[in-house]
Amino acid sequence: MINRIELPKEVIIASHNPGKVKEINILLNDIGIKAFPISLFSDIEPIENGSSFSENALIKARNARQLSNKTSLADDSGLCVDALDGAPGIYSARWAGAEKDFDLAMSLIEEKLQGIDNKKACFICALAIVNEKNEEYVFEGKINGALTFPKKGKRGFGYDPIFIPENHTITFGEMAPNKKDLISHRGVAFKKLKESIIVN
Repeated sequence: MINRIELPKEVIIASHNPGKVKEINILLNDIGIKAFPISLFSDIEPIENGSSFSENALIKARNARQLSNKTSLADDSGLCVDALDGAPGIYSARWAGAEKDFDLAMSLIEEKLQGIDNKKACFICALAIVNEKNEEYVFEGKINGALTFPKKGKRGFGYDPIFIPENHTITFGEMAPNKKDLISHRGVAFKKLKESIIVN
């Protein structure tokens, strides 16, 4: 049996996105872990120059660990659209620009898919942990689905209002948060994490 990873009851989330921090806290609540944003220590975001979600998650987790001296958890996730050769992918946040305007990003995707029937897409999430011993762990989750336009729903964040998960008829933006958490890419990754840790 694999030795379980020990996590403290308080960790740092390497994110400045309030929606993501809130969602991660909900996902951690049932195992008694409280997550605090890295913005408590610094507003400077590291350069995400990795070539995959896992690499970028590790860059953020290492940075948060260094800034806070605490066990840090980072999530790097994004939308991969089949007809756009997997874009925006690891650049999902960057498509929203400096102002994090996801309405702009969703409009850009809609524009690029004009006249294209294939609306298949997936969400991918990589969770990276760097603990106080500087040990590193990564867990990945993925969910397939399809895009819909115009956007629907005001729940969630990011690209949620245009993504309908497989075997469902509504977008993540229309879905109750607890329902989304059960099936989302982030939920899948967190399930793997929870199965591998001990909270101390």
